[in-house]
Amino acid sequence: MSKISILAGETALYGLGSIVPRFLNFLLFPLHTRVFNPEDYGVVSYLYVFVAFLNIVYTFGMETAYFRYATKEGGDPKKIFNIAQTTVVVLSLAMSGIFILFANPIASGLSIPGKEHYIVWLAIIMFIDGVVALPFAKLRLEKKPLKFAFARIVNVLILIGLNLYFFIIADWLVQGGISFDIKRLTDAATTESKYGIEYVFLANLVANAFYILFFIKILAAWRPKIDKAIFASMFKYAYPVMLTGLAGMTNEMFSRWTLEWWLPDNFYAGKSSMYAIGVFSAAYKYAMIMNLAIQAFRFAAEPFFFSNAKDKNSPELFARVNHFFVIVTSFILLSVTINIDVLKFLVGGEAYYEGLVTVPILLAGYLFLGVYYNFSIWFKLTDKTYYGTIITVGGAILTIVLNFALIPVWGYVGSSWASLACYFSMAVACYLIGQKYYPIPYNITRGLAYILLAFFLVVLSKQITTSSQSMTTVFHIVLMLVFAIVAYLVERKKFKNIKSI
Repeated sequence: MSKISILAGETALYGLGSIVPRFLNFLLFPLHTRVFNPEDYGVVSYLYVFVAFLNIVYTFGMETAYFRYATKEGGDPKKIFNIAQTTVVVLSLAMSGIFILFANPIASGLSIPGKEHYIVWLAIIMFIDGVVALPFAKLRLEKKPLKFAFARIVNVLILIGLNLYFFIIADWLVQGGISFDIKRLTDAATTESKYGIEYVFLANLVANAFYILFFIKILAAWRPKIDKAIFASMFKYAYPVMLTGLAGMTNEMFSRWTLEWWLPDNFYAGKSSMYAIGVFSAAYKYAMIMNLAIQAFRFAAEPFFFSNAKDKNSPELFARVNHFFVIVTSFILLSVTINIDVLKFLVGGEAYYEGLVTVPILLAGYLFLGVYYNFSIWFKLTDKTYYGTIITVGGAILTIVLNFALIPVWGYVGSSWASLACYFSMAVACYLIGQKYYPIPYNITRGLAYILLAFFLVVLSKQITTSSQSMTTVFHIVLMLVFAIVAYLVERKKFKNIKSI
């Protein structure tokens, strides 16, 4: 079996452990948008933005450092794991301890006074995430995607079960008996629950506790260890990766913070900035379809790239991988965008529909983020990880500037354009610098042609209207088939030769 075929198979398995859980988690989206109004949903989204940032600090880039040093010639994977795990556990314990100790002032600073238990629960969630990050990386390095998938899926099933209990079943029980009121789940209007948003965090906490049980064998075998020489080298490699992750997360999440800061009063008539955050966060759920595909690919590709770096044909291999990646993600962009009028019914209420205009822009942004991840392999293999920091910090600065300029003019639509501009610029910068230090023969022209073809078909779908939804669906299927047929005809020789790659 060819290396690309193996990568595709592992990507599919990691997709099982990434896309399936996220899809199941996505099923909570219509539930939450029905039981919470946009302001409350905005608070949940707002707090999880902080969690996303802090999770990067908790792991401190040690996952990537573990891959790099465990695969080096003469490297001892067990020893490297112990060093990396020790670093992450100590850092996670210290940070969560600080958050719990200062929960009251932190809650006040985040404009949720009296809700310090939110902070405590989120601190414990982040601690667990940090503790299990390296065990998950170990599964990836050892090529155990099925175990990876099992853990992720069980976690989400627990999460879904608890959310259904808190926001549906418990309400029925409180009312004196179970009454299966289907209207509660189908009514477009928001239906308030007796249980507040804190139960979203509690459900997450209980579900994450499962990871400790799942990894108990690996955690029990872990022995705290610090080798000064190796730790210093890993630290030097890892901290730019961490800074890169923070800058990248700024690019992804900053818009939801800045809507709170820079959206003019009454920009959306009679609506608060937290309302806008809720609507924009709901739109992001659809863009996450692209992000899920990218994440599944990264789980498989990162150890794949490191394992094949010594191959003399690795540049051609990496270029071919990126080429097929662009084709697949362009198809995802096309499919989601032209079917958004069907997918929108997953949203709990019509109040959220107005934000869907940002979905194709966000999808394109994530596509270029995925391309950037592919391009970034050069600085990870050459140990020049500081270039990743430079590029993503530049992207973060561009994000801040564009959000500052565009939010007062276009609201969250301006934020979505800022995101696309940022990721496109990062991909371009990473490519240009990388060709100097680690030349890889990417087919840039053909890759851009597939992206433009996807956008052309999207525009075509908007220009031609049909008399019924069924006819529209058929037309959209035809457009997707057009893209697939064009890709096959152009790439058929490469598809036939894929077994030799």
